[in-house]
Amino acid sequence: MYAIKRELKLNNKQKSFFAGCAGFSRFVYNHGLSLLKSTWDIPEISGSDSKRLDAIKKVFTNLTKKQTEYLWTNKYSSRIYQNAFRDLKKAFSRGREPKIKAELPRFKKKKYNCSFTVDSSNGKVLVKEGKRIKIPTLGTFRLKEAIPYNCVSQTFTLSREAEKWYVSFAVSGCKIPEMKHSYKKVGIDLGVKTFATLSDGNILEAPSSIKEAKTKLGKIQWRNRNKVLGNRRSGISASKNAVKYYQKLRKKHKKITNIREDFLQKTTTLLAKTYQHILKVGSIMPMAYR
Repeated sequence: MYAIKRELKLNNKQKSFFAGCAGFSRFVYNHGLSLLKSTWDIPEISGSDSKRLDAIKKVFTNLTKKQTEYLWTNKYSSRIYQNAFRDLKKAFSRGREPKIKAELPRFKKKKYNCSFTVDSSNGKVLVKEGKRIKIPTLGTFRLKEAIPYNCVSQTFTLSREAEKWYVSFAVSGCKIPEMKHSYKKVGIDLGVKTFATLSDGNILEAPSSIKEAKTKLGKIQWRNRNKVLGNRRSGISASKNAVKYYQKLRKKHKKITNIREDFLQKTTTLLAKTYQHILKVGSIMPMAYR
């Protein structure tokens, strides 16, 4: 099983709708977490966290959504809050598991959590190849990069990163064995001036675009060093220019992340196709890639 992630090509109306869906999912998650924590102090209420969350979910479906102040929740898909409660239940099960050593779930914040999940209640659906994707309960949307082949999936996660929206879904697939007639062995030594050096003499250089992107990021941070960026604890709100600065900052960080991921994926794919046995010689992160 592997995942496919594609950037969506949305207009302003669709972006606003997706932001509302993410807000609805975040509200349900925090609402369920708040009610669950409040039941811990009531000794008359017994049962595991999973059973309590099921009861909270029934109350939200049958009572909370029908109240006047929560009628706005009815304009969004019911699969959004169903998956929000499911994610909350999984988070608590991981937090209670001693072997995993995970923390208990915390309240989600609008600044950091802008994503939601929907699924098809009727089972897996067909995802056709091309630059359009039909997401269950939401509709059909355009993609920036085409899906290369037809596949099936049931759960779709939509997330916003640096003012861009992405859709990701899991696909079940089998690995096709490759017939290799030669056996090559190589050692890799991570360097300081270069990214890595191979034992056969080849040198892997880090892309110069990373250094250029970091230089531009540093210039933006230096130019905006005196802006009122805001401090919630002190009661200082961020200025409008600071909000624009944060948007630029997210885009620059996302660009650096994309360059890194693209370089690593291409490099590891090339090594895997060329060599059959790879040994790691050095363990220091290359200075050129930090």
